[in-house]
Amino acid sequence: MSSSNKKNVTPAQEKYQKLANKYEKKRPVVKNCLRAFLIGGLICLIGQGFQVFYYTFFDFTQRTASDPTVATMILISVLLTGFGVYDRFAQFAGGGTAVPVTGFANSVASAAIEHRTEGYVLGVGGKMFKLAGSVIVFGTVAAFFIAIIKTILIQWGGL
Repeated sequence: MSSSNKKNVTPAQEKYQKLANKYEKKRPVVKNCLRAFLIGGLICLIGQGFQVFYYTFFDFTQRTASDPTVATMILISVLLTGFGVYDRFAQFAGGGTAVPVTGFANSVASAAIEHRTEGYVLGVGGKMFKLAGSVIVFGTVAAFFIAIIKTILIQWGGL
């Protein structure tokens, strides 16, 4: 609590804060960080394995193998979300499951599943991008400005 807020605390509120702090469950921050790091790394390792698989056994280069890798990781994430496995996995792993592609696919799929009773257009279609929509808009706007900056730099700087 900041010092300015502490001055306005009544004795009863201070007593309650001490009591609440006594019974508050302590969070295992180090354990949670370690889990997130290991699970996030495992998800990235699986993605890397798919990429190596695609450029080893199919007609992809290392650069072009990323497209089917991303599609595969999205498919796996959506399937695991649909079967209810991803959410239980995410509770264990914490922030480690927020690896951009799988976490994004999970947020879109779980919103679609949650609102399917409202219909396909207004429920699934309307609510599916409620959380993910801001990410899409920000990505699109950022890409637009980066493209403008790159175009200006190429025209003037000769990059």
